[in-house]
Amino acid sequence: MPKVDIVVIALATPILIGVYKDGELFQTLTSEKQSSDYLPEVFAELLKLYEIHSVTYANGPGSFMAIKMSYLFLKSLEIVKGIKLYAALAFEFNDYTPIKALGKLYFHYDNGEILTRPLGDAALKSMSLPKVLELKNFSTLTEPNYILPAVN
Repeated sequence: MPKVDIVVIALATPILIGVYKDGELFQTLTSEKQSSDYLPEVFAELLKLYEIHSVTYANGPGSFMAIKMSYLFLKSLEIVKGIKLYAALAFEFNDYTPIKALGKLYFHYDNGEILTRPLGDAALKSMSLPKVLELKNFSTLTEPNYILPAVN
C-alpha cells in the first residue's frame, strides 16, 4: 500500500483534497458536498487505497462550520488511526488574497494580521492545492483558526 500525505481544503465549495506521494501532488479530488458528508466518505476510500502518513488542513479563516467539521473529523482520524495532523492558514492556498467572510466582508491578510473589511479593489482567487508538499512549512498546532467578523 503506497504511503501518502493528504491536504484538505474544506473552507468553502468546492472541497479540495490532494494526495501526495513523495511530496508531489499525484491525485486531486473535489466535491460540491458539505464537508460533514464528504470527508467521511472520501477518507473511507483513501484509507482502503493508501497508508496515510499525514493530513494537513486549512484551519481558517473561512466558513466557521466547515472549519469546525474538518477539525473534528481530522482530529478524530489522528487519534484513532495515528495519522499526523498539520494545519495551515487558508491564505497559503490562495496566494494571500481575500477570503469571503460574512455579508460584504472579507478576510484580508495584512502583515501577519487577519482583518475583516469590505472587498474594495482586491481580487478574489480560488483556493488551490500546492504542487509540492513540504510538511516543515505547516504547523503542528492544529486548533481551528476561528476569526469571526464583527456584526454591525
